[in-house]
Amino acid sequence: MTSRFLARLAGISLCLLGIPALLLSCSGPQDAKPVMKPPEEQTALINFVASEYSSETRPLLESLVQDFMLKNPSIVINLQVANWDILDGIYTTMISKNQPPDLLNTNVYTHFAKDGLLNDMDEIISPELKRKFYPDLMKLDQWDGKQYAIPYVSSTRNMYYNRDLFESAGISEAPATWSELKKDALKIKNTGKAHGFGVDLSDNEIQAYLSYFFLGAGGGWFRDGNWTINSPENVEGLAFLKDLYDEGLTDPEPTVTTRDEKQRIVGDGKLGMMISGNYFGTVMPREFPNLKWGTGPIPVKDGHKPLLFGVHDNLVSFKTDHTNKEALSAFLDYLYSSPVYEEIIAQEGFLPVTEEAGAKLSAADPMVKQRLAELRKSSFYPIQQPEWQSIMDTARKMGDAVLHDHVSPKEALDELQRYAEKVQKEVHGTE
Repeated sequence: MTSRFLARLAGISLCLLGIPALLLSCSGPQDAKPVMKPPEEQTALINFVASEYSSETRPLLESLVQDFMLKNPSIVINLQVANWDILDGIYTTMISKNQPPDLLNTNVYTHFAKDGLLNDMDEIISPELKRKFYPDLMKLDQWDGKQYAIPYVSSTRNMYYNRDLFESAGISEAPATWSELKKDALKIKNTGKAHGFGVDLSDNEIQAYLSYFFLGAGGGWFRDGNWTINSPENVEGLAFLKDLYDEGLTDPEPTVTTRDEKQRIVGDGKLGMMISGNYFGTVMPREFPNLKWGTGPIPVKDGHKPLLFGVHDNLVSFKTDHTNKEALSAFLDYLYSSPVYEEIIAQEGFLPVTEEAGAKLSAADPMVKQRLAELRKSSFYPIQQPEWQSIMDTARKMGDAVLHDHVSPKEALDELQRYAEKVQKEVHGTE
């Protein structure tokens, strides 16, 4: 593929992404005004599939990609930004056509690594960049002794609530225990103004709410090399969630409305509280500037220790027929550089995954410092298990079964446990 054709491809792909006319002309061939003169040396191509976190994601990434290409005319970034609801389908289709992305922003990686699809990121990232990352997050992205992913953004999960609704219900602070959660949700319901507690058991976030209530009862997904999905603690946690729904203390559509939609319902004053990420405090004021909100811990079973839960998304690099590790390294150095990376974090409301950005943002905002400290002590999804993606996909089918199809929490978790054990044996070749 010639450099002239790749440069032309870059113009077409960026036009399709909707970069403003002031940055790039997307007119016909006769009127085309290329941003950069085609370089003499061979052009490197990076197909970058990124997840859409908010309305700010696309313009932000388009702008930084354009800036990078202006500074690095021998590298073409073909950017595609996709909502999380369709992201899996996009990259799965690309992989099935033997045209995987050179760079993918995702939240899983080990099943790709197990199948031999990924580059070792230690062969791509510069030593300077590697030293920037928090070591604990880098460790989460290591499998079978190799660095198959690198952290991209992180968050902690907490309870967020509408202060006006709390005040009208006579609630002074966020509930810390299950009994307080049930009591406060009933108080909000009894005001007649809103539903009590937002629960997301949709395809979007069911694994998150299961995690909150598994861990809140002292359980969890995986322990000592074994899946523990149907443990008594986990059954108790899911049963508590179902009781809240059956008693009318949750929003009416836990399996339909997603986390982001529920956040807007909180902003509209129709939902009292929900568990979300620290980005709530950045995204919601933009959409609901008059919203008065507060935050508290994830409620746990009475008598149990407080729960800290963290999530981190990562970047992986697939092996392709045009992989250029030097170009990928240059782009990643730029992506995590200051102030580029700090702008991503600030706009999206995430926590940084680099110590440099963490120090800067902590100095400017004590809450960032607190959340980063919590992140160091948090529990995470079992992303280092190659079967996690498949188990998570299967778990997404549980919401309606438990809430509407008269399948008991124990029956649902027993079935998921059997599936997890089966897949684990298949993945590790013990069957």
